[in-house]
Amino acid sequence: MKPEVIWTNRVDARANCDAYDDAMLELMEKDPRYVHIDCDLLGCINGKRIKAAHPERLFNAGIAEANAVGVAAGLASAGMIPFVHSFGVFTSRRAFDQAFLSAGYSEWPVHLIGTDPGVTAANNGATHMPFEDGALYLTVPNAVVLDPCDYAETYALTKQSAAYPQLTYMRLIRKNFKTVYADGSEFEIGKGVVLKDGTDVTIIASGIMVSNALEAWELLKAEGISAALIDMHTWKPLDEKLLLEYAEKTGAVVTAENHQAYCGLGSAIANVLAKNHPVPQEFIGIQNRYGQAAFQNYLEQEYGLTGKDIAEAAKKAIARK
Repeated sequence: MKPEVIWTNRVDARANCDAYDDAMLELMEKDPRYVHIDCDLLGCINGKRIKAAHPERLFNAGIAEANAVGVAAGLASAGMIPFVHSFGVFTSRRAFDQAFLSAGYSEWPVHLIGTDPGVTAANNGATHMPFEDGALYLTVPNAVVLDPCDYAETYALTKQSAAYPQLTYMRLIRKNFKTVYADGSEFEIGKGVVLKDGTDVTIIASGIMVSNALEAWELLKAEGISAALIDMHTWKPLDEKLLLEYAEKTGAVVTAENHQAYCGLGSAIANVLAKNHPVPQEFIGIQNRYGQAAFQNYLEQEYGLTGKDIAEAAKKAIARK
């Protein structure tokens, strides 16, 4: 079914990583080519469910992420369809050379899962807080970069990426997320979702920032400001057609990402706008800083990622028109 918005600004009690597990269990039941490779983090992604159902197709590579991606590329070359999981800092920075060459350059369907993106790493702190993981994979030719916001979107995009014939990277929130869509909602790689229509400014968000952007939309509505809101769950390939349609319609854009602000979703959007339809753009995201250990709600305030921050940025973008 089409995406059905049921946002209530409340934290979902479920573990979002179960959405990945649910999708993988369905895929593995139907097709013996699917395999899951983990890096000693089965408990973090509830991968023990996969191990119990298909022990012969689950491999624990240990704390050796680069090797895990190399193994995945080898399995892909033999006709398997591998998914590889570790924390986002490790499936990006630590395994990037293998992902770029063994999977990307070689054009094998290796699907990487990076959990705890951005501030969702919370108390794990700076060493486990990926603010640049999406930027790395944006540089890989023909790769797909995904940043789903909740259970329904994670489930659907896991199944979508499984059918993709080349390298994919998904930023997977494990927990402490707010439900935006009803279960069963369908999504398509490379196609953004218009959550709200508007005429004064367009807010484009992904991941945990979709819920924060919905909060911003309500704040702006209370002030009589008409904001459009787009969930751009796919950073690459970017939905350029939808982006340009709303840039022309509203004349101002705000991007909101749980990532370094000028090397991720915002920069990808700015690149398209600069070449095709320049409009004022404000960037919400991590502003040239490292991570730190704290609760997620504190970190969202500390790094300027809240609904209030997005609403203020929207008013700045409108004033620049």
